[in-house]
Amino acid sequence: MTEVFVIAQGGGPTAVINQTLAGAVLEARRQFPGCAVLGARYGVRGVRKGDFADLAAISEPELMRIAATPGAALGSTRDKPDAAYCSEVLAGLRRAKATSFIYIGGNDTAGTQLILREAAGRDIAFTHAPKTIDNDLVENDHTPGFISAAQFVASAFLSIDLDFRALPGIYIGIVMGRHAGFLTAAAAGWQRDSSEAPHLVYVPERPFSVERLKADIAQVFGKHGRCIVAISEGVGDEAGRPLAESLIARDRLEVDAHGNTQLSGGDLGLALQERLKDWFPGKRARVDTFGYLPRGYIGEINPLDQREAFAAGAHAVTVCGAGGGSVALQLEGDTCRPNRVDLERIAGKTRLMPPSFLAPDSTQLSEDGRNYFKRLLPVRPMTGIRLL
Repeated sequence: MTEVFVIAQGGGPTAVINQTLAGAVLEARRQFPGCAVLGARYGVRGVRKGDFADLAAISEPELMRIAATPGAALGSTRDKPDAAYCSEVLAGLRRAKATSFIYIGGNDTAGTQLILREAAGRDIAFTHAPKTIDNDLVENDHTPGFISAAQFVASAFLSIDLDFRALPGIYIGIVMGRHAGFLTAAAAGWQRDSSEAPHLVYVPERPFSVERLKADIAQVFGKHGRCIVAISEGVGDEAGRPLAESLIARDRLEVDAHGNTQLSGGDLGLALQERLKDWFPGKRARVDTFGYLPRGYIGEINPLDQREAFAAGAHAVTVCGAGGGSVALQLEGDTCRPNRVDLERIAGKTRLMPPSFLAPDSTQLSEDGRNYFKRLLPVRPMTGIRLL
């Protein structure tokens, strides 16, 4: 029987998600000469409609050009299929005569694969390949896409530090991360001591208050003459209410198709900037919302991230041969390797940043946190940052 691989991409694009796509396509062609490889356009929507691209017909040089390009080449979707939706997806897979379905995405994508597997039986192998800049997949040391995004954030905060040394003031950068603070913590990945930015780091794993933010900024500004803050879009108070809901009028809050508050829209940045002007009149105060910039910035594509993403895609084909499952990047000695884990261990679960990554009762990374980012990020650019 001819092997038929269907591959789709789900969730937010990254700088290296197309590496995973190319890795899967080339490995399928290597292991199963003459196989069919179909790329579903716009995730499971394409599977439902039978909207496929013939990936087996694309030359290897062209695939590698696609691999080196940020964004999701097949198009993506944030659909979270229920059982009825999955029955339509399964029907689409059967019409395509699929023997394997590789879905590249985060924990919701793994959840979709689990529902499909349970409905389908054993005639199709369902495999999840990891992707997320949030770094919030359990069983993974880190996820494809995270290192490039973390490098962008670390670079941005190093650059901002140089700017605010020249023209002192107060700066807040709002970084993506609804539940996990890894990407925000990456802002301190190149920090050498407490005088360097970011001076304050706030993540969803710890309760947040606007009152504490004001007091912390005042304390840091009094000490250093400037204050640079990295804050996750998903920080919330003791009751779990997101910062956006406490600062933005209800009639201006944006929600997505699932009713979730849009956390890092422009209104949050504007509301924070107004607070800074009220709290610290006459001081230079700026707020930037990083939004989508870190996740697929073409100027910060990390080579290690590329290699690992490609390897994850290639290993997904091997996992299909074992009946399906999820690919996880797991640390073995000093190297991360892709391994197979059960879908049940990934689907619908969220990995939070370990408490040990932050110093107790502090807004700074701990030694554990610094070591984690030191292992993943490239060497910090050389700078001469002292005033002449």
